[in-house]
Amino acid sequence: MDNNKLLTIDHELYERWLQQLCEEIDRQRLRAVMQLNAATLQHYWWMGNDIIQKQREQGWGGKVIEMLSADLLKRYGYDSGYSLRNLGYMKSFASEYPDFPFLQVPLAKINEIPILQARFAKFTISADGEFVQVPLAQITWYHHISLLPKIKDNALRAFYITEAAQQGWSRDIMLLQIADGYVDKAQSLPNNFSSTLPPVHSDMAKAAFKDPYNLGFVDYAKVKKELDLEDQLSSKITEFLLELGKGFAYVGRQYPIVIEGDESRVDLLMYHTRLHCYVAIELKIAEFKPEFLSKLNFYISAIDDLVKLPTDNPTIGLLLCRTKNNTKVEYALRGMTQPLGVAEYKTSEIYEKLKSSLPSIEDLEKTLENPADLSQE
Repeated sequence: MDNNKLLTIDHELYERWLQQLCEEIDRQRLRAVMQLNAATLQHYWWMGNDIIQKQREQGWGGKVIEMLSADLLKRYGYDSGYSLRNLGYMKSFASEYPDFPFLQVPLAKINEIPILQARFAKFTISADGEFVQVPLAQITWYHHISLLPKIKDNALRAFYITEAAQQGWSRDIMLLQIADGYVDKAQSLPNNFSSTLPPVHSDMAKAAFKDPYNLGFVDYAKVKKELDLEDQLSSKITEFLLELGKGFAYVGRQYPIVIEGDESRVDLLMYHTRLHCYVAIELKIAEFKPEFLSKLNFYISAIDDLVKLPTDNPTIGLLLCRTKNNTKVEYALRGMTQPLGVAEYKTSEIYEKLKSSLPSIEDLEKTLENPADLSQE
C-alpha cells in the first residue's frame, strides 16, 4: 500500500463518515435483535397456543406436556428451550395474550389513568375504536415470563412492557420497579405540550417526563438553597440521569445565556437524544409559584434563538419544585407560549421522617427565649 495516499485523506470528513457508519451499524444490529426477539415470541406463542388447542380438542391433561418436553429435548437438545417449565410458560403466554402480537388494552381503561394516555399515545387503535394495540415484542421473553405472574391487570402489563422498552430496563430492574410501585409514582406531569408542540412530538414529550422524580440519592439535610441542590445533582449526575430516564444527556450547569450584554444562567441544561431537543431544567426548593414559569419561559425562548440548531426540535422546559398544587400549575401554564412541564421531586423518606420529628424554628426560638422550660418535665 502507498502510505502517501493516506496523507490525502480529509480526516474531518472521514470522522463524519465513520460516525455515520457506526450509527447505521448500531441501527441494523438493533433491528436484527428486535427481529430475532419477535420471531422467538412468535414461536413460543405458537407452541403454547398449539398445546392449548390439543388439550382442549383431545381432553389431554398436564401429563402430555411432560411427554412433549421429554420428546422435544431428545430431538432438539437440552438447551433448545423446550424444558417442562418453559413449555408451561409458553402455554401461559398464549393464554394471557390471545391477540398476539398485540396486547389489546380497552381505551376506556386508558382514559381513566393519565399516565397510560401519555405512554400509549403512539400506538394504533383497533378498527372498532375500542382498544389500543400495544406490541408485545418490545421486550424479551425473559421480561414476559417474569411480568406475567407479577401483574394480572392487562393495562398495567402494557404499561410496564412499554416503560421497560422505553427506559431500557433489564428484567431485574423491571421487577424492582414493579415492587416499588413505579406505576403509582410515575404520573404524567402537568404540561402544555399539546398546545405548544406538533402532535407527534407532543406525545413523545409526554412519555419522556414523569411526576414526581425520586431524588433519594440527594442529602437533602445539606440543601439550604437552590444552588446546593444543583451542586448535588451535578456531582451525582449518573444517578440523576438514570432517574430522568433514557435519552437524557448532560450538557452543563449554570449554562450562560447572554442577551444584549446581560447574562442569565440556566440551572441545568440537558439534551434529549430521542426528542432531539434541549431540555432546560430549573430547580426550586420551595412550593411552586406561577412566576417560576415566566423565568423558564424566557430561558427557552433564548435557547431556541441562541443555542439550538435548525435540525433540533423546540426546547422544552422542566421545572422541578419541592411541592406543587396541580390546579395552580394548570392555570399558570395557560399563559405560557413555550413547551413547559412542572414536576415535584421526592427525597429520602428517612430525611422526611427525621425532619417531621425535629422541633420547628419557632419552637426553638421560644425555648431560647424561655430557658427555664428546658428544666420542666
